[in-house]
Amino acid sequence: MSALELLAPAKINLFLHVGLPGADGFHPICSLMVFADIGDLLSLAPSDRFEMELAGPFGGGLSGGEDNLVLRAARALSGHLGGGVPPMRLRLDKQLPVAAGLGGGSSDAGAALRLLRQAWAPDLPDRDLETVAASLGSDGAACLWARTVLAEGRGEVLSPAPRLPVLHAVLVNPGCAVSTPQVYRQFDALDEGPRALQPDLPMAFAELDDLVEALGGLRNDLEAPAIALAPEVGDVLKALKAQPETRFVRMSGSGATCFALCETAGAAQAVAKRLLKAHPTWWVRACQLGMD
Repeated sequence: MSALELLAPAKINLFLHVGLPGADGFHPICSLMVFADIGDLLSLAPSDRFEMELAGPFGGGLSGGEDNLVLRAARALSGHLGGGVPPMRLRLDKQLPVAAGLGGGSSDAGAALRLLRQAWAPDLPDRDLETVAASLGSDGAACLWARTVLAEGRGEVLSPAPRLPVLHAVLVNPGCAVSTPQVYRQFDALDEGPRALQPDLPMAFAELDDLVEALGGLRNDLEAPAIALAPEVGDVLKALKAQPETRFVRMSGSGATCFALCETAGAAQAVAKRLLKAHPTWWVRACQLGMD
């Protein structure tokens, strides 16, 4: 078998509604998730022993130990197959910031599962792979196929999303990691009472104008808690809103990455270039969302 590789794309939450925690301590959510044409790169090759290599500008921020989601995905799939699988060498080129609200770890795990199925069990049904992915965390199921989707429950209940136009976007991270558990604790501390979770969405958004209008009436309920913990998130949102080309601005996931939607690829690239010049320590990327 020759080496295989796959993009593990960045995930963006166009909206993220969060409910109060249930008796099990988990918060129900409803989120419209889209995926970018940028992300981490995962490769797989035969080896005489199982090994993991971390590379890229953010590889140093990850653990290569047992808690690494890529390794957890490999162990979970091996267990599902009953063990006895040939050893592999996994290499993760980490291009996305860590703990950034981009679903990076879950997307990396999803790419690992798809590659390992090719190597270990090409005939394994999709539903089996989805079961393994869902066991890895709230974003696991959505990030396996990296397709636009509406996620509910803990994030594992997936349903078809409204059709979207290709979206031109700018992603910005101020360089600070935000802990998802801490953001949820801050969310609980705000105690704003019950919130409506599932909005009434159309079957399709034909134009960016229609989507922007709808998103204006929706929320990311973790945005205020994240800003309370990391004021830099507020600085990024303010900087994005000040750009003349941006049509809509919001934080993704639990932060700290924020996104802006623009009318064209050229507009997104102009915003990215301007922000990177003004804030050279920020991670800034122009991209497209919803390419599936």
